[in-house]
Amino acid sequence: MNHEELLARGLAALDFDISSGILDALSIFLDEIEKWNPLYGLVNAEGEGLIIKHVLDSLAPWRVLDEALTEIDSSRLERDRGVSVAKSTRIAAPMTFARVTDIGTGAGFPGIPLALAFPKRPFILIERLEKRIRFLENIVALLRLKNVDIRQTTFENERDTLQCVVFRALKPFGDKKLFRSIWKRLEPGGVLCAYKGKVSHTRLELAELGDDTVLNSLAASARIIPVWVPFLDEERCVVVSRKPR
Repeated sequence: MNHEELLARGLAALDFDISSGILDALSIFLDEIEKWNPLYGLVNAEGEGLIIKHVLDSLAPWRVLDEALTEIDSSRLERDRGVSVAKSTRIAAPMTFARVTDIGTGAGFPGIPLALAFPKRPFILIERLEKRIRFLENIVALLRLKNVDIRQTTFENERDTLQCVVFRALKPFGDKKLFRSIWKRLEPGGVLCAYKGKVSHTRLELAELGDDTVLNSLAASARIIPVWVPFLDEERCVVVSRKPR
């Protein structure tokens, strides 16, 4: 199976319509990584490993994320309309899609694949290293991604509030200083979505937060959801935690 066929079969297994353009866009994204990787050291993978462990892994929980984002959209629309007004008399408000912030995106995972999967949603990709920023800016221009904003900064220096935050291979939940900062910046009703490996290890990470006065609410509302990555014989899950309103 060649790489394009592998990618196409993986996308189809995840219920993506490969005729929508996502296959072509991801193929270009992968080609650019392969071109830039020898000099820039973007990812420690190539070929099938790059497709499976990075692209398909990034997209595997897309339905979970779609459900969470739809709930945020509904809550924000309800708030904007005014909950005290009867539904039958409400004036229709324009739909605004919740913003997704990818912290420590690196070479664009999971942000770029997700931005292609959700083209109507605004994405902010946060990365501190100059060489990765140059690569990401090239990708955004090449793919004409109007819904992606690349920012060279650290999370600590980013000032926008978080509506939905995603991250992959960031740090364990045991880094309480970082996650207190993330949780405090998340809007009430906002969602944290963390890509993780084994469910058992993830449970242990979350258990460490139970006695923290800030993060106990993150742990209490967290759902650990197993996800399947096509062609990958390794355990994967995502943690989805909604901040109380």
